[in-house]
Order: sequence, then structure tokens, then C-alpha cells
Amino acid sequence: MEAFQDLIVVVLCLSLFGVMLMQLWSIFTALTQQLDYQQVTAKILFILILVELFRLLMIYLQEHSIAVGVAVEVTIVSVLRELVVHGALEISWIQGASICALLLILGALLIVCAKTPHMDCISANTKSCPIVYIESNQLQKEQEFDRSASIMQKKRERGHGDTVTR
Repeated sequence: MEAFQDLIVVVLCLSLFGVMLMQLWSIFTALTQQLDYQQVTAKILFILILVELFRLLMIYLQEHSIAVGVAVEVTIVSVLRELVVHGALEISWIQGASICALLLILGALLIVCAKTPHMDCISANTKSCPIVYIESNQLQKEQEFDRSASIMQKKRERGHGDTVTR
């Protein structure tokens, strides 16, 4: 099942790469014709969104978990792209207030992700996650120490018992 999921992600990555190439071509053709800065900026932001989605898929292939911080960044850039495309002055005040609230919430979530840098990898339980790996390493060392201490204690008891029976 995991191999099939990886295959789906690889197909998505290749498709995303193809869409990125098509968007780059459309930007280059738009630059040779009459320039509409708003549309060119929107296309550039769209490519940046695709690049971040590609990065998100790559992280998923490596860790088999979704990177929350990257997903939040993609969402913020997507919202800002929509503002550029539609124009901030052309939206109603209710939509503007909702967009502001959404951006504030996403910003707060991004700050939380930044304060807990390994939040994404804690559930992954891999060596690339320093917190989980260090904790499991420390637990393993403590268990080894406890085993060696109990072995030493048993040797002392046997050695002490031998001297008492002599």
C-alpha cells in the first residue's frame, strides 16, 4: 500500500513539474507581448506555489508525513496570489476582513511551527527528526545502563554471598 502511495506522489510530482514548465513558457511568451503586470505577477506567484507544493510532496516521499509549516506557507502565498489577481480594492469589506482573519490565523500557525521546529517530524519517528531520534537514543542508553547496573549488582551479590559462605 505504501509503495502505491509513493507511486501516486511521484506521478503528482511529475505532473506538477509539467505544469511548472508550461507556466514558465506562458510567462516568457507574455513578456514578449503586451505586458500586463498583474497577470505576470499572478503567474510568477502561481509558479512559486507549485514549487512549494513540489517541496511538500518531496518531504512526504522522504518522511511519509505532511510538513505543516510548508503547507501553511503554501496557503499564505495562495491567498496573497488571489489578492494580487483580483485586486485588494475590488473585493468587498467582508471578504477583506475574512482574508485578514485567515492571514492572521495562518501567521499564528506559522509562528507556532517556527517555535516548534520539529513539530512536523515528531509523528514520523525517523532519524531525520532530531527530537525523536535523540529521545529514543537517550532511552536506549538509559536501558543499557540499567542492564549493566543490574548485572554488576548481581555479580556483587554473588561475590558477597561467596565470601559469607566461606
